[in-house]
Amino acid sequence: MKIAFIGQKGIPAHNGGVERYVESLALNLVSLGQDIFVYNRWDYLPERLNEFKGVNIINKSYLKGKNLANITHTFLAILDVLFRRVDIINFQGIGPSLLSWLPKIFNPRVKIVATLHSFDYCNDKWSVFAKDMLRLGERLMCRYADRVIVLTESMREYVKTTYQREAVLVPNGANLYDEIGDDRIRAWGLSKDNYILSVSRIIKLKGLQYLIESFKNLQTDKKLVITGVGEYLAELEKLAAGYDRVIFTGNQNGRTLDQLYANAYFFVQPSEMEGLSLSLLEAMSHKTACLVSDIKANVEAVAAAGVTFISRDSQDLQNKLEYLLNNPDLVATKAQASYDRIKQQFTWSEVAQKILEVYQQVK
Repeated sequence: MKIAFIGQKGIPAHNGGVERYVESLALNLVSLGQDIFVYNRWDYLPERLNEFKGVNIINKSYLKGKNLANITHTFLAILDVLFRRVDIINFQGIGPSLLSWLPKIFNPRVKIVATLHSFDYCNDKWSVFAKDMLRLGERLMCRYADRVIVLTESMREYVKTTYQREAVLVPNGANLYDEIGDDRIRAWGLSKDNYILSVSRIIKLKGLQYLIESFKNLQTDKKLVITGVGEYLAELEKLAAGYDRVIFTGNQNGRTLDQLYANAYFFVQPSEMEGLSLSLLEAMSHKTACLVSDIKANVEAVAAAGVTFISRDSQDLQNKLEYLLNNPDLVATKAQASYDRIKQQFTWSEVAQKILEVYQQVK
């Protein structure tokens, strides 16, 4: 089949959960014999690529600006994909799904699949108008797509209750990792088990402010490492001012990011809202214990393999941090349980096969 992905910034991913999702899924679908097209923003990469590990990359322009970039790139991608005679168009997220109805006007035979990654309108960075448009995108996704894919059971329940639509549950995936060294992280003074890690897009909803506040009250020699970029970074740096044990690494990928995951004493996911966090799954796949806020998406991901704290409760988070710092045997047990859970339920090869079956059902 010829399958096109529209709505991501591009691949190979250098940040962003949707971009990492599309890259991993596209590469695995290529290995299953599919013809994959991914639409990149023309300036997403330092050098434009037309192909990446068997994936066809189509670079398209867009209007710059927070409210215009995604929708204009999606529109131009749709105009292009209509001439490529693809079998499936998979829209990524509720923003691009504002235009999920458009391809059907020109080619009623093309099948539309839309993936609900997260409820983006909960992010305060968007204006009231932008939030309304994102909600409209969600409604149009659930009305016009031939299939809607969701990442968690709670998302599936939401779609059924809100839109009377049956969605297909296919979670995010992760690859399994073995020991990979620590040479890339030594520059920050990091080594095996001497730090706690959090990796995310740095926005207020990720709850990193609670993590920093709690960590500052701990009596520990370990460091707190926060990896990622985003509009809330300056606020977090102010919050951590004067605490040299809090380290901001900026955005990292590849082997450096793998080593950050694999060598952490444990991983913390303090978010107030998630779809299904790729960063959390990747931490688990590196055999790293996880402490997560007790929102539904996080609890579904870790189940009994992780430790939870009450979301937005800095004191409970501090108590759980202290508990894990004082119980290394439990941390080791949870690390192995996390790895086993990924191996059993969240490998990318299995996820890609399930999504291919969704495509085959609608073709």
